[in-house]
Amino acid sequence: MLYLAKIYVTYKPSILDPQGEVIKAALHRLDFNTVEGVNQGKYFEIKLTAADEAAASELVKAFTTELLINHNTETYRFDLEEA
Repeated sequence: MLYLAKIYVTYKPSILDPQGEVIKAALHRLDFNTVEGVNQGKYFEIKLTAADEAAASELVKAFTTELLINHNTETYRFDLEEA
């Protein structure tokens, strides 16, 4: 079956997000003063073939941890749907 993985990568909570801080400061300069925080990250859409959803999920976990994230600073979550 063909699946679409939507992968969201963000900094771990203990890591300062410098781009997020710059965006927050810019929003405050534009008078959007109610913004309390901004987290910036990466987004991937990957189509893959697998026997079933469980196998697709394991593939996504494997290639995400091996290639798409920095284990020291980033974390991820993903959604998986049939394509």
